Amino acid sequence: MGTTIAKRPAKKKAAKKQARKPAAAPFGKGYNAVKFHDGKQYTGMSIGRSHKWYYDKGDWRETKITPDLWEISFNVTKRRAGHAPEGSGVATGTEYHWYIMAHQMVKKLNKDDYSTELTGLKFKLAHKRAIKETWSSSSAAQRKKLVKFFREMIADLERKPVTFSIVYKDRVLKGEALPVTASCEGKNCFEYEVAIGNRHLGILKYRKTGWKMDNAPDPKFIEAVGKAIEAAITS
Repeated sequence: MGTTIAKRPAKKKAAKKQARKPAAAPFGKGYNAVKFHDGKQYTGMSIGRSHKWYYDKGDWRETKITPDLWEISFNVTKRRAGHAPEGSGVATGTEYHWYIMAHQMVKKLNKDDYSTELTGLKFKLAHKRAIKETWSSSSAAQRKKLVKFFREMIADLERKPVTFSIVYKDRVLKGEALPVTASCEGKNCFEYEVAIGNRHLGILKYRKTGWKMDNAPDPKFIEAVGKAIEAAITS
């Protein structure tokens, strides 16, 4: 009886694992849901929503370059007023590059202290996800984006302002309002840069409950200013 040599079974080729694609963000109103603005999609906080933060004792430094120009730096930790909803927001370690264009109104209180108000706009130039080593756009692309933003801001500043007058607490006040064109839908604008008596007042915002301005000490006055701007536009 002859012997037979059993052949080893052929090795099966391991199936290549396909990289799992990240799940597409769902459509809806949640933080990570896909939303649309001016025909472009985005995720994150919905347009019109607001954040409120508290800043720790920070380190603000400034160096005079020309009689009117100063270089500034500010380093601080900001903390949310309240808590973020569970599972919302970006991953810890995510970074952002913002450009801030703002009015800083300062009043000397004594030889060492000044009150400070800061109102304006911040514009996102780029971001870096926590799991990546690179930013979302190059330095050159960020500069190009910033130049476009500057041109839009210059166009806004060169527009003819809405002039208005208001009688409040037996005082006649005159002011100007420039629309923040990014807030406009057709001919209707929902935010205005407002100055009264040549002093910058802040950004006036129209909401479902009326005209508002962050940190305004007199909400009734702000509502009256909004009504005066409405009247000036429609007259």
